[in-house]
Amino acid sequence: MATPIPKQVDSTDCTAFAVPDTHRLSRLSLTMAWWGICSAMFWLVVSATLAMTFGTQQAIIGLVLSVITYAAINAVISRYAMKTGLSVALFSRVLFGRTGATLATLIFFATAIYYSVFEGSVIAIAIHDYVSSMSLNQAYLLVVLYSVPLIFGSVQNWMDKLNGVLLPFYLIGLVALVVMTIAEYGYSSAWLHMGPASGPVENGWWQCFSYFMGVWILMMYTWDYARFGRKQDASFHSRFNFGLPFYTFTFLINGLVGIFIAGTIPTPGGLTEVSVVKAIVELMGVWGLIFVWVSQTRINSANFFLAATNMQAFFGRLGLARVPYIAWAVAVGAVVYALMRLNVFDYILQALAYQSIFVVAWVAIALAHIFSPKYHQLFDGKIEYELERVSAINPCGLGAWFFAAGIGILLLNSGSTTLSTCSAPVTFISAFAAYWLLLNSAKRSWFVRPHCS
Repeated sequence: MATPIPKQVDSTDCTAFAVPDTHRLSRLSLTMAWWGICSAMFWLVVSATLAMTFGTQQAIIGLVLSVITYAAINAVISRYAMKTGLSVALFSRVLFGRTGATLATLIFFATAIYYSVFEGSVIAIAIHDYVSSMSLNQAYLLVVLYSVPLIFGSVQNWMDKLNGVLLPFYLIGLVALVVMTIAEYGYSSAWLHMGPASGPVENGWWQCFSYFMGVWILMMYTWDYARFGRKQDASFHSRFNFGLPFYTFTFLINGLVGIFIAGTIPTPGGLTEVSVVKAIVELMGVWGLIFVWVSQTRINSANFFLAATNMQAFFGRLGLARVPYIAWAVAVGAVVYALMRLNVFDYILQALAYQSIFVVAWVAIALAHIFSPKYHQLFDGKIEYELERVSAINPCGLGAWFFAAGIGILLLNSGSTTLSTCSAPVTFISAFAAYWLLLNSAKRSWFVRPHCS
């Protein structure tokens, strides 16, 4: 299933080939590397924002449904990624052909860069707020300068250790944040009854659930991490690391803390990641700064790493295959710093709304491919992903992808709140159904070049 590592390719990159058994990680190493995703201010703030917009109970229902959905889908795709060792970029060649896979890696690395900008800015603002003598641009540069070297060592020999060391500090900091908040402001059950002044929002739980479909980029994150897992550990990882325990903590526990903090600590100027960070630093002092640094460094190690590996895959397809991974890591840092200084957050949010539609469609197509027996029958169980063998354009995958994404974008821009809220779920259903139907009529020549079929 996995091809040998070419001699000219750095064995720590694993972007041009399936991860061989010799490069797989132990249970503990992959667990520590992956759980860096769970510690982001984003998870606290987005849950609190949904509670304020739709009501606490509606937000909690949406969070629980998201936990179940994420766990179910990631259990499937993580097993497949461990079985094959393929990355998102390589698997996308199977689904869309050489050209279509290039678009998939572009969307992936661009989204990862956007999140790097957001989370990196949170650290920089915390540093600037605490060390007033340092300008915000200097803080941006400091964050980038220490973040880039953290991903030089790859998942296999550094990121697992980094996140393993920082995980206890994040857990301690989260508990300390709750305790100090109660000590400073007292306990009130008001956070359980948050919501809009106009009263409960009908079907608010559905809107909360749909909102979390906007961050299905985590499915792609799951894929690119899971491929480093050992095949014999597939049950453990699919049930624990990429299953209910992980998403219960990441979404539900973090979310409840975020709602509690928002309902207890005053945040002048509205609730944002920035206002929450400033409130934490003001409440906890230097320990608050350390807590923010730990939480954001853990999540950003993943953002920077996946941005770099998928940027490498994208530009490798454009004739830059010999450029080493470290160069792409530095390039990611440069782009992140530039975007931080340009302060283009509004434009990034608009881009993310459109990209999330393509990501949801990609996930649906990946699931349809995994569940359907047709490809297995066409190729007798072999997976054709080598660049010299796959077709340039796969009408099966690209047809379903653009069809579903087109429907999603139309709904997103319909002007109707109801239709806009349904854009992601409708995209998912459309992509899954379209790919399943097209795959049933597929020919070998759709997936591989004529001389290879």
